[in-house]
Amino acid sequence: MSPEATKDSSLFPKLFQPEASAVQYRKIGQKGLAETRFGSRNMLTIDAAAITLLVQSAFADVSHLLRPAHLHQVRKILDDTESSANDRFVAMELLKNAVISAQGKFPSCQDTGTAIVLGKKGENVLVDGNLHDAICQGIVNTWQIRNLRFSQMAPVSMYVETNTGTNMPAQIEIEAVQGDSFEFLFIAKGGGSANKTFLFQETKRLLDRERLLAFCDEKIRTIGTTACPPYHLVFVIGGLSADQTLKTVKLASTKELDDLPTTGDQTGRAFRDLQLEGEVLKLTQDLGMGAQFGGKHFCHDVRVIRLPRHGGSLPVGMGVSCSADRQIKGRIDQDGIWLEQLETNPENYLPETEVSAASAKHINLDQPMPEILKQLSQLQVADPVLLSGTMIVARDLVHAELAKKLVAGQPLPDYFRDFPIYYAGPAKTPEGHASGSFGPTTAARMDPYIADFQAAGGSLVMIAKGNRSQQVMRSCNTHGGFYLGSVGGTAAVLGRDVITHVETLDYDDFGMEAVFKITVKNFPAFLIIDDKGNDFFTVKPALIS
Repeated sequence: MSPEATKDSSLFPKLFQPEASAVQYRKIGQKGLAETRFGSRNMLTIDAAAITLLVQSAFADVSHLLRPAHLHQVRKILDDTESSANDRFVAMELLKNAVISAQGKFPSCQDTGTAIVLGKKGENVLVDGNLHDAICQGIVNTWQIRNLRFSQMAPVSMYVETNTGTNMPAQIEIEAVQGDSFEFLFIAKGGGSANKTFLFQETKRLLDRERLLAFCDEKIRTIGTTACPPYHLVFVIGGLSADQTLKTVKLASTKELDDLPTTGDQTGRAFRDLQLEGEVLKLTQDLGMGAQFGGKHFCHDVRVIRLPRHGGSLPVGMGVSCSADRQIKGRIDQDGIWLEQLETNPENYLPETEVSAASAKHINLDQPMPEILKQLSQLQVADPVLLSGTMIVARDLVHAELAKKLVAGQPLPDYFRDFPIYYAGPAKTPEGHASGSFGPTTAARMDPYIADFQAAGGSLVMIAKGNRSQQVMRSCNTHGGFYLGSVGGTAAVLGRDVITHVETLDYDDFGMEAVFKITVKNFPAFLIIDDKGNDFFTVKPALIS
């Protein structure tokens, strides 16, 4: 059975008027549901334990599985004759990652996200127990039981934070609606993807085709590759408030608004502009950034939603869903507890032959740093490399602490000078394995530290995801440093097949942000910034084949 959403009738037209859409559900239970009579109404009573079951099951599934439609779009990159070699390599790695993650041990991304629960509770639905606690318990259970990462930071004061150790709190929003069911949308939103949500306060002058396309082109270029493309890109034009605009961005990025009308009317209803979606998609294909390292497939698709607005305002929102495209729908009705069926056999999307980065240079990371630098200096930007040996893992908190030491006149630790620095933070390690999911984090957050660190002899080889600032490019040119880009969105592949040893080296009280010493074998990356002042993202058009 596959429940379908129904379209409510109302006296005043609703802003969002999606058509009924079929969702393939699987039934996960029936216990805890009862029908009771209240006056003239038949009420569905849901025990709080049934809510907890649904929430826990949803976040377990979405941490490891993807929607079939998303996987189909990844596979299309491999089949597209216009894809670059790097496009195909990234797509292949993403599919391999999905296969490993679907086995249930390694989450698809090391950043297992903020738990977001959006619900629509029908007026004929009663919850027997504390709804908020039931939802929170399901989230806590999932993050405690599975190999996920605790990412939520609690402000003890304005300037002091501590990890909550539960991945709580969660973002929970429940809306009262007509009907006899309780509908849910569960989202696991990683920091890199969330950080690419933007609000622009514009004016009516923007409502011109050429100006709007130029605006979109300009803003798309600021997204970069730090949030693991290929993206599902969204623009929302208008909105009755800034917060409504941004919430619409989030919903559209999950495909929740795909069935909106495609024309507007006098009532101000929201609609999709399919022509503009195609035009903006063409802009992304012409950028040259591709699926992270040059090519055509910067985005899988584009959604453009038009909303009504106050006459004196024109908010515009932009956002993405990344390669960890994690959302899942749930439903409780009189027939049972239902969860959207995600793809459990992603191996069906793999090609018959392996796709690999051609002519990758093997580099031994256990040789002295001058020798590593010498080998890297012989390469061109965009060249693929396979790294084997020792890396040091350090990210935001460690960089901040070491910067304080430099200011105080203390030297950088030897490990920051002797080994490449990998920006990452692991998920929990599955039993019997050396590492949990352990993909790269956004490099740009570390940019303010690099000039000082390289001047002090550290951070001469950096590995992470996404583009860097001009400041980093100049520092590498001055101090003989290099930045290598790792494939974002392949944390499960790296954790299971590439990282062979992990030990905590320093700042163990930082949890997942501690300093780790890891050993890798054939870690794939691309040279992005070299010691000669070259940056892949500024020279890429000449390098794409």
